[in-house]
Amino acid sequence: MVICKSSSSSSSSGWGSTWIVHGLLAGAAVAAAAGTYALRRKARFRSRVVGIIPARFASSRFQGKPLVNILGKPMIQRTWERAKLATTLDHIVVATDDEKIAECCRGFGADVIMTSESSRNGTERCNEALQKLGKKYDVVVNIQGDEPLIEPEIIDGIVKALQGAPDAVFSTAVTSLKPEDGADPNRVKCVVDNRGYAIYFSRGLIPYNKSGKVNPRFPYLLHLGIQSYDSKFLSIYPQLPPTPLQLEEDLEQLKVLENGYKMKVIKVEHEAHGVDIPEDVEKIESLMRERNIS
Repeated sequence: MVICKSSSSSSSSGWGSTWIVHGLLAGAAVAAAAGTYALRRKARFRSRVVGIIPARFASSRFQGKPLVNILGKPMIQRTWERAKLATTLDHIVVATDDEKIAECCRGFGADVIMTSESSRNGTERCNEALQKLGKKYDVVVNIQGDEPLIEPEIIDGIVKALQGAPDAVFSTAVTSLKPEDGADPNRVKCVVDNRGYAIYFSRGLIPYNKSGKVNPRFPYLLHLGIQSYDSKFLSIYPQLPPTPLQLEEDLEQLKVLENGYKMKVIKVEHEAHGVDIPEDVEKIESLMRERNIS
């Protein structure tokens, strides 16, 4: 079960209460007609949502990863099936540059958009797929194909976070970082401000204290790969030149922040079980057996 945090215990230094998005009334007395108009306008704001699962065959660490078999099904299928359970998505497609992946996905009933090999990351692949869809969407959710146990509640959570934060163009999710993962560069860390907006992402431990050691009492945050974008911003993103922090950390989120855009972050309870290397498959299968997931 995944719980999108809106409060936390005192041991988390009161952080939880700052994650709530508060609606503010413009005045003490609001005319009924104006209130009705505002409600209708809010209902239409970023209302049309598409989920896109970027999938590429080439990978330096795990060639053909989307097609790897996990308890009898390709990993891309397991991700697609989990995404189908989200209630906020109006449509789901797989975006790939590989015909083998496309053929596999069509075989289990997924819609597929073919994209070019020139896309430099999942965000750019999502943008290319959106342009080729030929239908207008307000929000695009980038669903990581290497998290076959992604919770549909997380998908819904980041969509609602973006819908509730008109000053943000991007939303994503974090969970608690395990102390033993503090030095792992494949576990991306995040820090946020007291209103739940991202300040920075890093492959190193952040914040970093004077002792140079993990503080077991500090609520470090682990970034989960799933993210959603305002569709207008998504079309802008590929046009933004690479930024120094983005290049140094090799994290596409930093290009968003370095260009002054806001990113809303929600905290969830989630055991991050991504597949980065072949050895991770056995761990996923063992976990699925424990949870009786077929």
